[in-house]
Amino acid sequence: MRVIAGKYKGRILKTVPDNTVRPATDKVKGAIFNIMQSRIDWSESIVLDLFAGSGSVGIEALSRGAKKVIFVENNRPALQFLKLNLESIGANGDSQVVQGDVFQFLKSAYRKYDVVFADPPYALESLPELPNRIFDSAVVSDNGFLIIEHPTRFEFHPDSRWEIATQKSYGRTSVSFFQYQKTEL
Repeated sequence: MRVIAGKYKGRILKTVPDNTVRPATDKVKGAIFNIMQSRIDWSESIVLDLFAGSGSVGIEALSRGAKKVIFVENNRPALQFLKLNLESIGANGDSQVVQGDVFQFLKSAYRKYDVVFADPPYALESLPELPNRIFDSAVVSDNGFLIIEHPTRFEFHPDSRWEIATQKSYGRTSVSFFQYQKTEL
């Protein structure tokens, strides 16, 4: 696993050796950032990386110039690798690591983020409600994006508050890009 573009391009990132964490592949990560390239000014963005694992997606955002990335992870071994990865690229000043449950974090979150990444375990029982829970917490800025990596066979049910702006599939992995529902005047 490596950083694919930006100021940390080519840096090797380490992850948990067992399969308890499923890092985003370079192909999926590259696709996410290619889609976002014309939609977000990374130098002005504050990013939230939920279910961060070893931090590869959030670190990619930092590499591309994100102002700050907040990483939320509950798995202790993954947290150790996340902290090591941030230390190895020297990004500790541009990031904050929160050890804890994503849903508890969302209940107490007070800041809005330009981009919210979520790469939950594919077996997460609350996956169907994940977009609603994130939008209910008001962490996505008005013009921001929620990006969820999920199994291709899974579909989110529409909601009046948000819409899927785009969705791409890569084998068994899909990535859905959510925004607040645009209202017609």
